[in-house]
Amino acid sequence: MSSAAAGPDCCGGLGSIDWRQADFCIMTRLLGSVDPAEPCFVAAVLTIIFNPLFWNVVARWEHKTRKLSRALGSPYLGCYALGGVILLLNVLRSHCFTQAMLNQPTTDSLQDPSARWLGLALLGVGCLLVLSSFFALGFTGTFLGDYFGILKEARVTSFPFNILDNPMYWGSTANYLGWAIM
Repeated sequence: MSSAAAGPDCCGGLGSIDWRQADFCIMTRLLGSVDPAEPCFVAAVLTIIFNPLFWNVVARWEHKTRKLSRALGSPYLGCYALGGVILLLNVLRSHCFTQAMLNQPTTDSLQDPSARWLGLALLGVGCLLVLSSFFALGFTGTFLGDYFGILKEARVTSFPFNILDNPMYWGSTANYLGWAIM
């Protein structure tokens, strides 16, 4: 991964991997136990794809036209409205994800208490990253306020941004992985 803080890729990225030498046995076995035609699984996949697509399209539209800010009377109200919609969409996504996980077959290895503890640990780390990111950014910083012209005085460099580039994404990923393992 390349970023301003981390510098260029040290190993040439994924393009230098010889995929013919990779052992996909574990992934094949795991994916073989997933039922992708199950309706809750389809709903979860659709909400996972739709949500960020929706809020990024709306935010870019707002940035270009300012129509949401004008319709609601201020950029702050527009940002709060979009943030509220994003929160509701995230509740729907989490519900669909939970239902999909409950309707999928499980493996014996996930019935072990250590798997449950691993899932709980991932949830704990994920919640820490997501909540600390939210507190560092505030509501408008979290919910696309920059597209509404609401900018921070300076770049946020406090925890967790001082240890990760995108802590909210990593935290959300840890939450969903932990929940899936549990």
